[in-house]
Amino acid sequence: AALALLDLGLGRPEWARLLATDPARGRRERLAACPGLPSDVVDTLTADPDVRVVAELALSATSDVAEGLAAHPHAEVRRAVAGNEETPPAALAALVTGQGLSAARHCLVCDREDVPFVHDPECPRLDCELPPGASCDGSHESTVHAMWEAALRNPATPAEAVVGFVDHPSMLLRWALAGRQDLPREVYARLASDPTPGARADVAENPAIDEALIRALAADRDPEVRRRLAHHPRVPLDVLTLLAGNTRIGATLLPRIAAASDAEVEGLAKSPEPAVRMLVAQRRDLPSGIRGRLVDDPDAKVAKALPPHLGLTEAQLRGVVGRHGVQVLAKVAANPDAPTALLDDLVRHEPAAQRVFREVARHRRASASALLVCLADRRARPVAAGHPALPPPVIAELLTDGDWQVAEAAAANPSLPPAVMADLAYGR
Repeated sequence: AALALLDLGLGRPEWARLLATDPARGRRERLAACPGLPSDVVDTLTADPDVRVVAELALSATSDVAEGLAAHPHAEVRRAVAGNEETPPAALAALVTGQGLSAARHCLVCDREDVPFVHDPECPRLDCELPPGASCDGSHESTVHAMWEAALRNPATPAEAVVGFVDHPSMLLRWALAGRQDLPREVYARLASDPTPGARADVAENPAIDEALIRALAADRDPEVRRRLAHHPRVPLDVLTLLAGNTRIGATLLPRIAAASDAEVEGLAKSPEPAVRMLVAQRRDLPSGIRGRLVDDPDAKVAKALPPHLGLTEAQLRGVVGRHGVQVLAKVAANPDAPTALLDDLVRHEPAAQRVFREVARHRRASASALLVCLADRRARPVAAGHPALPPPVIAELLTDGDWQVAEAAAANPSLPPAVMADLAYGR
């Protein structure tokens, strides 16, 4: 209880002082992660005999404490300092470059094993706490690598200290650079041609890259790179149009589409490319004229994006179903304004769409007759069992359903008769 309160910043200082010398390492480690500790407690923890306690403290230490721990002789503590955004930039630069710091003398690997040592990823020892692949040849290489990666991902680390890693043989270190937003253009250009698709994908979505690099990345051979590029907030609309035609982007509102002007929205809605019209259809603030055009679109991809819109009439929703049938049933059922009569028709549509039953089962306008149909679907049954429009006798029957999720939903249904609720409450 004391540790829980200290973790919330509500504990008493004397509790922290007592726990700082607790013989159980786990409790001291938990204490080290607590915010707002008294300075004398912090001093005690920085000198803790177990380096894991000191490393835990370093992860969230204040600027002055982190600066001191950057010179700690144990590489594990330095790794933790490198990930702390409160660490002063000069200290982070020193951890990356090694300038001004003496070499670390220990790591968790050489604390436990004779070096050189490489930890077997399939290590059979049940009491082994070393991570897979941990290694030390005297230079603490795996911990130093982890320290570099933490520093590269830390936005407080100065850009000039990390740019040299753009050509590092480690894929993880190059990848860590790709998400930073403070690098020179030429570094982003190098990363955009990195052999690692994940690094290129992070560059593609990075708001710091310029239009020339965006256009170059649009021709990337990897579909995930192109998909991430489509999410760039400043991707030119002509590039986005190209991406929509050759990349599976998905039914999502892209940042550039959300920021499009009225004139741009009008142009996108008239695009000859259905995938582009689908993207603009994701907006929920479309003028009624554009929304009406798109809801009548002959392409099912576009029509499927529109039914969740507020403001569509029953006639428009029925028109979508009439044109595209089973492909759009679930989307139409998800429209919060869908009338009861339409929902009744959707659950009886032939051929059926399994998802429509779940959508109708959670719809506030679903009728009792529609819900009874939904109960026949295995995945919709637990949802329908909790709907207040379900007839009370049916709810009572569902209390003994073989599926515990159905029974639980029925028990929580607000339309369950009071007498049955009382029987449940008193175990009768």
